Amino acid sequence: MATLTISPEEEKRVKALGFLSNKGTDNFSGRIITKNGKITAEQQICIGEAAKLFGNGVVTYTTRLTVEVQGIPFEKIEDFRAYLAKSGLQTGGTGSKVRPVVSCKGTTCQYGLIDTFALSEEIHDRFYEGYRTVKLPHKFKIAVGGCPNNCVKPDLNDIGIIGQMIPDYDEDSCNGCKKCSVENVCPVKAAKVVDGVLEIDEEKCNNCGRCVGTCRFDAIEDGTQGYKIYIGGRWGKSIAQGRALSKVFTDKEDALNAIEKAILLYREQGKTGERFAQTIDRIGFENVEKQLLSDELFERKQEILDAKLHETGGATC
Repeated sequence: MATLTISPEEEKRVKALGFLSNKGTDNFSGRIITKNGKITAEQQICIGEAAKLFGNGVVTYTTRLTVEVQGIPFEKIEDFRAYLAKSGLQTGGTGSKVRPVVSCKGTTCQYGLIDTFALSEEIHDRFYEGYRTVKLPHKFKIAVGGCPNNCVKPDLNDIGIIGQMIPDYDEDSCNGCKKCSVENVCPVKAAKVVDGVLEIDEEKCNNCGRCVGTCRFDAIEDGTQGYKIYIGGRWGKSIAQGRALSKVFTDKEDALNAIEKAILLYREQGKTGERFAQTIDRIGFENVEKQLLSDELFERKQEILDAKLHETGGATC
């Protein structure tokens, strides 16, 4: 068995920079942040070259849409980081902090309702970068999905955003067709013609937008773009499904503010070592939702950020 020479203190230091120890060796995997799972061809080439120059030539992709270069010797870590920086790339993504954002491909998909790449980049800049020095009780994961197909499983993240298209239904334009195109296209059977008039069950409707523009009489000519937010999801050894806030946000800034309030609430009211799902269970979903839909947390924002909390968080990877 190889003799390990890296001290626990040094291993902890480089782990904070995004370098995870390769079991049984003095080598590390460098975790490269992609902001939203999208990199340029030039950056891809840079990563490949860095893998050959500083690692073992192997590049792997994580479930969180970050990229890892394996087999980097401890003494080459800083050279590796400097080489990546030339292409605007950085390492990180570990610790009891806001983690890199996961995004589906958004409007390049036929079902995409929102530009998930742009939104994820905004979330990355505001919360991953902006809150980089803010210590939390545990890791805090965010996922952005472009539609209710939920390909990135937003409801299994601490915060999940799902693109919405709320149908603008004009009942006066409905002709009550025997073969209703809206009813036929609805994948969740929320639309149904009853007594000669189309009815949309708001409890069933998931705002997928498939019905928009399908009625020949323009009963649903357009829709309103929105953002549905789930809180308290968790995947891993202990699974929790997130719950949706009762409000569908139709203003992007309001949705981003709700995310920030969730981070502030978690920092202030979460116990060190517990995930956000556990915090919500402990203090109550209704209580959390009330705080996220008001401005009280923002009024105490600086106080919450300045507080000496979670000096040693609960995240181990």
